Amino acid sequence: MGFKQVQKIPEPQEIIAQMPVTATIKAIKEQRDKEIRDIFTGKDDRFVLIIGPCSADNEDAVIDYISKLALIQDKVKNQILMIPRIYTNKPRTTGQGYKGMLHQPNPSKATDMAQGIVAIRKIHLRAISESGLTSADEMLYPENHVYLDDLLSYVAVGARSVEDQQHRLVASGIEIPVGMKNPTSGDLSIMLNSIQAAQSKHSFIYRGWEVQTEGNPLAHAILRGAVDKFGKNIANYHYEDLSMLIHAYEGRNLANLSIVIDTNHSNSDKQFGQQPRIAQEVIRNCHYDSLLKKAIKGLMVESYIEDGSQEIGNNMYGKSITDPCLGWAKTERMIYEIAEAI
Repeated sequence: MGFKQVQKIPEPQEIIAQMPVTATIKAIKEQRDKEIRDIFTGKDDRFVLIIGPCSADNEDAVIDYISKLALIQDKVKNQILMIPRIYTNKPRTTGQGYKGMLHQPNPSKATDMAQGIVAIRKIHLRAISESGLTSADEMLYPENHVYLDDLLSYVAVGARSVEDQQHRLVASGIEIPVGMKNPTSGDLSIMLNSIQAAQSKHSFIYRGWEVQTEGNPLAHAILRGAVDKFGKNIANYHYEDLSMLIHAYEGRNLANLSIVIDTNHSNSDKQFGQQPRIAQEVIRNCHYDSLLKKAIKGLMVESYIEDGSQEIGNNMYGKSITDPCLGWAKTERMIYEIAEAI
């Protein structure tokens, strides 16, 4: 057999027993989940900002960043609801490079996934405790969702995972919004198939059990741009792209017409500084067309304390070691500009 068993990963109940949810945190999550659900079902017309580092690489820096978000959240609470990105799993196009806190709790040290599973619960728990904001994570490994199920308020399924059957089935049993990104090819039918699957009932095997799900009506689209056959980035946040997607969405009779725009990745041509401009274009289009205003629920933004990115080992506090991010000064200005423009 070509697999070497390195160590046993602790079961979810073991980790949860070590770091349980308090009554206060449970109440915060219930309230936040209701507010976010109301936005995605159209009962609340506020804008969602799923915002934060490309990857959670340093616990203290991420918590510092989220604390800054929390201070602003109260000032823009009538226009914006912010969901911090704490992405602890990082998909890699070639399988090489830093794969996130789950793999390496310390990016400068070797892989230790038993410690990583502890570290990711700890950082999400600490974020709620210190900021009052529940967060988002990417579901790279569907079987690991149970370690964070009682802490998360948003889940994203990435462009390379959206066509995977297990991701779709597990999303159908999650009770918070799950954003399905369009694949890197830009094929919207794949994303729509994924949303339709996630909104449907299923029976399947999950963590050694036969399980049944009722479907997740909060599953929705995330547009992140595409890459053509020559490797050129193609944006898909423009008015024509949004109108086309809305009509395709409605043609399938999917629940809760909802779209989130990723302002980075291929939409920005990987130019992180373009994110504020893209956000303003999306908002202008919402004002122009009432159907877009109804459908566009918010934005996904890659942002950290410092502009840009760095190599592992440079250890500049609050600077991404994966994709480049918008620094805090520009992020703060961007949030206030979005609140004003809405």
